[in-house]
Amino acid sequence: MFNSDSNQTPDKDPDYDPQDDPSNDPWSDPQADGEKLEIPDYFPDELPLFMPGILVRHRRYGYRGVVVDFDMSCHADDTWYRANPSHPERDQPWYHVLVHGSTINTYAAQENLIVDATGGQIDHPLVQHFFEGIDALGYQRNAEPWPTFES
Repeated sequence: MFNSDSNQTPDKDPDYDPQDDPSNDPWSDPQADGEKLEIPDYFPDELPLFMPGILVRHRRYGYRGVVVDFDMSCHADDTWYRANPSHPERDQPWYHVLVHGSTINTYAAQENLIVDATGGQIDHPLVQHFFEGIDALGYQRNAEPWPTFES
C-alpha cells in the first residue's frame, strides 16, 4: 500500500493498489470533509408499483396485459393526453402495456392499473420479443434487444 511518509508516488510504487487507497473510495463518507450528502433531483421519491413483466388489469376498461416499460410521468404529447377520456394526472408513473388478445399496446396511468392475479398468459404478438417465459411473479425479461419500429 502507498505510504504517504515515503517519497514514492502511487504510479512509481510497485506495491501500490488503488483499491487499498482510501482517497480513491468513491463511497467514502462525505461528512469527513464537512460536505453535506445531496441526492440528485433525477432520483424519484417513489418507485413505480409495476415493473416490466407484471400482469395488470385496467380498472376502468377491464383489459388484461403485461407491463413492458414505464415512464415516471406521462411522456405523451398534449393532443394525445387531451383525447384520453379519463384524464389521469400526468405526474405519476405511466406504463406501456401489451393488451391480451389483441395487437394493441396502451399507455396507462398507474392510478388506472391493478395487479392481475389470474396469472394467465398474455396472448399478444410482441410478448416473445420482450419476455422469455412466465412464472408466479409474471413474465421474465429476455436478453433480446428491444424491437425498433420505423415510421
